[in-house]
Amino acid sequence: MSNPSLRSPGALAWGAVFLAVLAWSAIGPKDRLTWWLEVAPALGFFAVLAATRARFPLTLLLYVLVLLHSIILIVGGHYTYAEVPLGDWVRDWMDGTRNNYDKLGHFAQGVVPAMIARELFLRLGVVNGAGWRAFLIVAFCLGFSAFYELIEWWVALMSNEAAEAFLGTQGYAWDTQSDMAWAGFGAMLALATLGRWHDRQLAALPR
Repeated sequence: MSNPSLRSPGALAWGAVFLAVLAWSAIGPKDRLTWWLEVAPALGFFAVLAATRARFPLTLLLYVLVLLHSIILIVGGHYTYAEVPLGDWVRDWMDGTRNNYDKLGHFAQGVVPAMIARELFLRLGVVNGAGWRAFLIVAFCLGFSAFYELIEWWVALMSNEAAEAFLGTQGYAWDTQSDMAWAGFGAMLALATLGRWHDRQLAALPR
């Protein structure tokens, strides 16, 4: 028998938006291998949330953040990060020199893992002190970002064809460092601005 929680209006709407964007992205992407590399984390999100929805439902805030992050990844997979039209528009509007859509992705890579870690830390009682909790969450996000940069490096070594599109450096020498900085900034901003909202939603979860 299917679980009712998986058929709730919220879950169905979440799944519908995710699958619609994924289907659009899969039609004629810039590079098929790069598409798979970019959307793989979003597919991982989908699988994990579907598997844990019944026994460990998350807050609405977290589901929305994960969906937004997934959309960022899926759109980047369709165009490649260096060629997303939104990034081109912002570059031209600000008279810049590069498409910075990838920085939005790395910013989200700080925001979303930070809120996931915060929810798990609080619900599972991993760390009680607020100061230590914030420090460990930011450290986790920076570590996760650094590990993701290593994955990009390994992919670049294994696949010359997809390396440039996946890395999206656009000739910027400090791209790796700035990616990690954006993730760290995203994590700290999320903790500073979303904490109270998150606490209210945590309090409303069924015990």
